[in-house]
Amino acid sequence: MNISDLKAGASNVDVEAVVTEKDEPREVTTKYGKKLNVCNAMLQDDTGSIAISLWGDNIDLVSVGDKVKITNGYVSEFRGTPQLSTGKFGKIEVLSKGSGSPSASSESEEESESEEEM
Repeated sequence: MNISDLKAGASNVDVEAVVTEKDEPREVTTKYGKKLNVCNAMLQDDTGSIAISLWGDNIDLVSVGDKVKITNGYVSEFRGTPQLSTGKFGKIEVLSKGSGSPSASSESEEESESEEEM
């Protein structure tokens, strides 16, 4: 399925795309009082792009530049914008690793500088 075909309300969505952006994770509290980590990201294929919410372990699973496959996802609408999600029954898997996010490489440089100071 192509990203350009995704509309709010679509379910059982299977799509392959590249992660083009990934925000810093943040902690949210559910309506049941449970604290969870969530991260917004953008996926892009040849036909367009769509926002995706990454929850829990999926946050660390993907990096900018990775090609991923979403299986059994669904599309909702948040503030008028379609958003893809895996939910409880969907799955995200990394098909190929990209070059990584710029923030990941700058963290490595900072760690190297700290080690040199020791």
